[in-house]
Amino acid sequence: MASACSVFGGPALSLQAQELPRILVIATGGTIAGQSTGGQLTGAQIVTAVPELGSVARIEVEEFSRVGSSAIGPDHWVRLTRRINEVFATDAGLAGIIVTHGTDTMEETAYFLHLTVSDDRPVVMVGSMRNSSAVSADGPANLLSAARVIRHPEAGGHGVLVVLNDEIHSARDVRKMDNNRVDTFVSREFGALGVVDTDEVVFRRTGMTRHTTSSELPLLPQTDELPRVPLVADFAGNDATLLRAAYEEGASAIVLQAFGGGRASPAARRVYAEIAAAGVPVVIASRVPEGRVMGTARGNEEGLAYAGDLPPHKARVLVMLALQTPRTAADLQRLLSSH
Repeated sequence: MASACSVFGGPALSLQAQELPRILVIATGGTIAGQSTGGQLTGAQIVTAVPELGSVARIEVEEFSRVGSSAIGPDHWVRLTRRINEVFATDAGLAGIIVTHGTDTMEETAYFLHLTVSDDRPVVMVGSMRNSSAVSADGPANLLSAARVIRHPEAGGHGVLVVLNDEIHSARDVRKMDNNRVDTFVSREFGALGVVDTDEVVFRRTGMTRHTTSSELPLLPQTDELPRVPLVADFAGNDATLLRAAYEEGASAIVLQAFGGGRASPAARRVYAEIAAAGVPVVIASRVPEGRVMGTARGNEEGLAYAGDLPPHKARVLVMLALQTPRTAADLQRLLSSH
C-alpha cells in the first residue's frame, strides 16, 4: 500500500498546541482497525476516534498497510524498519513513532524493530483485542496510552515498546498469553517496564540486552529478502520427517521448538545432530514459556546454539537477521545471549 501522511492540526493550531510533541502513527491494520461489519479503518479514522490525543501530542498518520497481522511477514518487517529509520533520519523534531498492529504477530514485528531501528527515540507498538466497533473497544485507550508513553522523558533508550492494557513492555520480553482477554500481553518472567496510570506514566525497570543503537544486527542495505529459517516443532512420537524436510528444502538455519529445557525426542536429536554436522546451524528453543534453555547441560554440541530465554519465534527473528552475513553456531550463540 502506498504511503500517505495525514496531519491532525494545521495552521490554526494554538500556540499551546504547537508546543506539544509531534508523533507519527504508522498504521498497518489489525483488530485495532477492524469493524464488526467487516473491513478496516484507515489510520486517520483510528486517530480521529480518539479526540483526547489532541491534548497529548500533534499526531501525523501514515498508511503502511491495512491487513490482519496474521498476514504480516518478513517483507513487511524489512519495509517497516526502512521507513522508520528514514523518518527518524530526516525528522529530528519528531518525538517518536506509534505502530498500530494486529496482536497475532506483534511479538515478531516488535522484536525485529527492536533489533533494527537505529534511533533511541521511542517506537511503540499498539493494538487491541476488541475491534473498533465492539462494546468496550480497547484500541482507543491503548492508542492514547502509547502517545502518553512517547511524551514521557524516560521513554527513549528502551528499544521498541509494546503498550496495551495500561502496561509498558519491552519488545524482547513480552508474550501474548491469552486468545481473548485484553490483558493478553505480559512479560511473565521479568515483568513489565512500567505502567500507564491515569495521573502519570511510570517506568520502573529497563532491559539489559542490546537493541536499536547498540544492536549488532542492523538491517543491511543490500538485504531485500531475509534468509530462510524455518521453525519446526518437536512433539511426542516425532519421527523428525518435518525437521529433515526443512533441511533438505535449503534452510540457512533451523529453529527447533523443543520440550522443556530444550530436550528433544530421540528422532529429532538424531536428525538435528546430522543437520548441524552438515554445516547448517540448529537453534534449540523451548515450547515452555519460562526458563532459559542452557547449552551447558549438553556440552555445547558442535553446530548447535541455544535460545536462552528467547521463545522460538523470536529466536527465529534474530537468526534471520544474523544470517544476512555468514555466521557459525558459536556466533549465533553470542548474539542470542546478548540481544
